[in-house]
Amino acid sequence: MSDKSASAYWAANVRIITICMVIWALVSFGFGIILRPLLSGIPVGGTDLGFWFAQQGSILTFIVLIFFYVRYMNRLDREFGVDEV
Repeated sequence: MSDKSASAYWAANVRIITICMVIWALVSFGFGIILRPLLSGIPVGGTDLGFWFAQQGSILTFIVLIFFYVRYMNRLDREFGVDEV
């Protein structure tokens, strides 16, 4: 892998990690803590939406992000020729 290709690979890798971390922070900290009072009037499964995000939504979002990251990185690895055969 050339230096230019390696730097493009790592730039794409860091970009997707940053996007995933921002989404997770927004869901867990933003919706679960900061925006909880605004979401308290929306019922979800017998509780309010803010509580749901704090207790389960952030965990489920994290699991979805893991699968998204794995799929994206496998595609990125194939694109740059560094995938496992």
